[in-house]
Amino acid sequence: MKKKIFVSILVLSIILVFAGCSKAGNSLNDEGNYRAQGRIMNASMAYEVAPTTFRGASDMHDKIREEETFTEAANLINNERKLIKRANVTIRTENLDNADVSIKSLLQKYEAYTASTSVDENSRYYSLRVPAKYYDVFLSEMDGMGRLINRHESTEDVTLRYYDLEGRLETKKELLRTFQAYLGRANNIEEILAVEARIAELMYDIEGTGMQLRNLGNQVDYSTIDLYLLGPVTSTSISKLTLGERVKKMFSGFGGFLAGVVVVLIGIIIYGIPILIFAGIFFWLFFGRIGLAKKFWNMMKGKKKE
Repeated sequence: MKKKIFVSILVLSIILVFAGCSKAGNSLNDEGNYRAQGRIMNASMAYEVAPTTFRGASDMHDKIREEETFTEAANLINNERKLIKRANVTIRTENLDNADVSIKSLLQKYEAYTASTSVDENSRYYSLRVPAKYYDVFLSEMDGMGRLINRHESTEDVTLRYYDLEGRLETKKELLRTFQAYLGRANNIEEILAVEARIAELMYDIEGTGMQLRNLGNQVDYSTIDLYLLGPVTSTSISKLTLGERVKKMFSGFGGFLAGVVVVLIGIIIYGIPILIFAGIFFWLFFGRIGLAKKFWNMMKGKKKE
């Protein structure tokens, strides 16, 4: 009987010990949760009170958004690449005016335009901006204007760069909206000035990033073709020159030689004669009748003998 009572007391004690440990554990967990909630509340208060903390959060948001943008860009590479295409073409044609008319017709047909033009006596240069979707067909139709002398094409893949700029721009706009909303909840003048400075910085970044994205998009949407048109080789041959032009061309080299001789003679007259006169006077004074050099020499010899 005593043995049963002892066992019952032992079991009851063990049950009470485990119950106490469980209660203490729950208390510790509750305290830990309370402390964690306190830290979150403090962080939230600091977030709303200190613009610098908000700025740090925004920088972290930038980093996260950039990583998301890079992932999105990697996923879009296989779907839609952003390519910058450029071609350099040289064509010889028998009639430059007809070729010019053909180019204008192609520009109108494919919604292209001329960025710059240069016209010489027997050649033309065009910098053409052609929609990327018409690039290949535009080049193929250009071949009909004459004999192809040279064609060089290049393609630059700017997919990652394009989507990175696009993601950065969206991130900056989102941050700008957040700061603008926060501005109405600022508590003092220091917070207002700090938020306004950040807003101005974001607007400047948005403008710069937007300009880069627009320039890059324009290069992607419109390919560049540098076209050189050369006229016929016989257009400047000697057979088409008049008799007077032939004589002029024949004696143009001789005339240049004569002009050089005249220049030399004029130089001799202007500079040579005065030099000769000066040299003669110098010789006459020191070595001629006056002989200053001889007299000085004789005087020095006389002093040595004494």
